[in-house]
Amino acid sequence: MAQRHGKKKVYESSRYVKDIKSADVWSVFKIIADFVQGFDELGDLGPSVTIFGSARLDENHPYYQQAMTLANMLGERGYNVITGGGPGIMEAANRGAYENEAVESIGLNIELSTEQQPNPYITKGQSFDYFFSRKVMLVKYSMAYVIFPGGFGTLDEMFEALTLIQTRKVWGVRLFVVGTEFYTPLVQFIKDKMLAEGMIDEKDVRLINLTDDLDFVVQEIEKSLISQIQTMEREGLTDTKYYKALTSHTDEVHSYAGQGSS
Repeated sequence: MAQRHGKKKVYESSRYVKDIKSADVWSVFKIIADFVQGFDELGDLGPSVTIFGSARLDENHPYYQQAMTLANMLGERGYNVITGGGPGIMEAANRGAYENEAVESIGLNIELSTEQQPNPYITKGQSFDYFFSRKVMLVKYSMAYVIFPGGFGTLDEMFEALTLIQTRKVWGVRLFVVGTEFYTPLVQFIKDKMLAEGMIDEKDVRLINLTDDLDFVVQEIEKSLISQIQTMEREGLTDTKYYKALTSHTDEVHSYAGQGSS
């Protein structure tokens, strides 16, 4: 606080600094709780796709409609859908998945003063105190990330995902960016500046699948699933819970396909 003419002036940073000084230990417990609850809630999930995007779009917006359609397509094929649990694109994705009773529509909400209230299309959810622990859960249990148009938060999540894939902290995961008109200038900047000046490699640019073709996204995710199963078999990971969940999913899909063709 600063004093002027005998009065104390309260800066907005004061509460933040006070929290840091007085609550470090309690913050550690809250962080641990975020992770423990997330691992417990999501650890047994089968194949899942995380969809990111703006919280500020209503149901009449074309991107909202696209996200809902894509999530429904994925749900029909047995994929759980994970979002940040809020309104806008997140609501659209949860809404599309919610129409399929065989899959989970997962919302991982963040406690914010504005915008972020849980949407009503969530079958499995959790609320987080910290962005970083929430981001871990958004990417840890997914085999693909789909980025719709959004603001700072969406871009943060997109580049976080790209960094994880680039550095091989996650493997077998694909990233799709939906909204060619919206994202083309950003991708062009990546090529013209980051690639041209040697900040990244050509293979890094190819990690970004920019498209408006939802069928392409679904088909590539299906291919990625097969690739992950084959990789886990080569690495001797057939006894893991995740491998069993993936193969169980493919068995069910083949069973449904056989019934449909009879």
